[in-house]
Amino acid sequence: MSGFIRKRLIDDNAALVQLLGLCPLLAVSNSVVNALGLAIATVFTLTLTNALVALIKPLLSKEIRISLFVLIIASVVTALEMFMNAYFHELYLVLGIFIPLIVTNCIIMARAEAFASKNSLWLSIKDGFFTGLGFALVLITIGAIREILGNGSLFNQAHLLFGDLGHSLHVKLFDNYQGFLIAILPPGAFFVLAVLVAIKNKISKN
Repeated sequence: MSGFIRKRLIDDNAALVQLLGLCPLLAVSNSVVNALGLAIATVFTLTLTNALVALIKPLLSKEIRISLFVLIIASVVTALEMFMNAYFHELYLVLGIFIPLIVTNCIIMARAEAFASKNSLWLSIKDGFFTGLGFALVLITIGAIREILGNGSLFNQAHLLFGDLGHSLHVKLFDNYQGFLIAILPPGAFFVLAVLVAIKNKISKN
C-alpha cells in the first residue's frame, strides 16, 4: 500500500483521526445497509467534487472560492439525492435528511480547500476516493458491529440497496437473540466509535 493511500485510509483517517463527519457517521450507522448506502454516496460526492474543484481551480479567486465549493458540492449532492429518490426510493426514505446533509459534511469541504484546489485532477480524484473510502470503511464497520449487537443479524433490509438479491444476503447470526437495544440507539454509536478510535490509537502507538 502506497503512503498516499495508507495516509487516507489509516494514518489520517477522516473519521478516526480527524473526527470529521460524525453526524452522519453516528446517526445512520445502525445497520450495514444504511451505512453502506451513505458510504457509497459520500465516496461518490468526495471523488466528483474533488475532480470538479481541480478542474476549475485556474478560474478560482480567493474571495469566492468557498462559495464556489459550496455550490459545486450542493449541485453534486442534489443530483445524487434525485438519483437515489428515483432508483433506491425506500433506502432514500430511510436515510432521510442525511443525504442532503452530505453538503455540510466537513470532510468534503476540507478536501476541496486543502487538496483539490491546489493539486492536479488525477491526484484530486485519488484523494477524494481514498479519503471517502477511509470514511466509508469506518461507517460500515460501525454499522456491522451495531447491527450484530443490536439485532443479531447482518444485512437486514438489504433489498433496499440490492433489490431482490438482498433477501438472500440477510444473515441471522443468533437464534432467539433478544438484542442489545443500546447498540442501535445513538449512545451505542458513540461507544462503538470510541472503541474503534482506541484500537486505532493503540495500533498507531505500537
